[in-house]
Amino acid sequence: MKHNISPTSSKFPLAGVKVLDFGHTVMAPTCGLILADLGAEVVRIERVEGDPTRNLKGFGSGFFGYLNRNKQSVAIDLKNPLSRPVLERAFEWADVVIENFGPDVMDRLGYGYADATRANSRIIYCSLKGFLPGPYQARPALDEVVQMMGGLAYMTGPVGQPIRAGASIVDMTGGMFGVIGVLAALRAREATGQGSHVTSALYETTAFLVGQHMAMAQFGDTPVVPMPARTQAWCLYDLCPCADGQMFIGITSDAQWNRFCVAFGLQELQDDPRLATNTSRTIERPWLIPRLNEKFATLSMATVESLCKKAEIPFGPVRTPLDLLDDEHLRANGSLLDVTVGDRSASLPAMPFRIDDHLPSVRLQPQGIGAQTAEYLSTWGLTDPECQHLFDCSAVAGPQLQPSL
Repeated sequence: MKHNISPTSSKFPLAGVKVLDFGHTVMAPTCGLILADLGAEVVRIERVEGDPTRNLKGFGSGFFGYLNRNKQSVAIDLKNPLSRPVLERAFEWADVVIENFGPDVMDRLGYGYADATRANSRIIYCSLKGFLPGPYQARPALDEVVQMMGGLAYMTGPVGQPIRAGASIVDMTGGMFGVIGVLAALRAREATGQGSHVTSALYETTAFLVGQHMAMAQFGDTPVVPMPARTQAWCLYDLCPCADGQMFIGITSDAQWNRFCVAFGLQELQDDPRLATNTSRTIERPWLIPRLNEKFATLSMATVESLCKKAEIPFGPVRTPLDLLDDEHLRANGSLLDVTVGDRSASLPAMPFRIDDHLPSVRLQPQGIGAQTAEYLSTWGLTDPECQHLFDCSAVAGPQLQPSL
């Protein structure tokens, strides 16, 4: 057979780590994406008809293209009995398994942690679930469900109007915690020679994210109220109305306040004894903020940006996600990657970190359904006739390799 699997470059930190990604939607695909961008050989195990996110509309229409670069695709019917020996060989081959099926689904299919470890005692099995073990563990969950029940939506919206965050923040953060667990398990395996079962969950991820508010209530003396109604800790930490837009400005020190007053020509405020310290300025916010907003309203966004730069204070204009496509900073440092799915192309964010001068990039575009099925069947030790039988019985799907001449 001719093999066409893209080699993993040794310059990447996770080069040589082999991953089976049974993920769908966001949480597990995020985990697999991070591992893939770091150089792991990630093989997506998807349905023979393809991952449903390939055809989602509306809010989910970007999931597949965003989360599946640098991954191979093997399409296999998990419910077909002919698939079992194939996946047993895949488990023998793999270092890591990722899955985010509902509670006990993989166990019922015969591909759970116990099944995987029978095939390979060194395997690291990462289960990404709605809940960690406990009274809720049998319940299905979604990002928005746990944002509501975990207090994040309560903290995000105005009083009495809980609002989900504007991105799949819990799904993606839960996937990141899965990566952390996998990396720790890989490190532990170096010492023990044994694999382990890593579990990350949406609900506990949400609890971690709102932990700062739980701590504030117990260690401090400030009531926990939604962020729009919170008591400010700084004199100016607000969305400011400019003549042609909105700018967020944050002043968190006395030195920043003094530079701000100089840059914006507010000498009378700088000299006002009521505004001498951050604490006193915060007390005076009821009249101070309207006074500052009067000033901002006379200035253009460009002018406010220029003055904030001059004062060396934190600021940021209100923008949409599409505005980032033309962001000079992201463009200049390579933080937008060119990704192609079928006949559509997009600029999408890279991983937000560098290792020395290395920025994770696109080594492999999102693949068609089962694009590497035949290659991996061969890699996992199946003969040409065995492979052909699997295709003929619709246990697997994808392009079939041409016999070598």
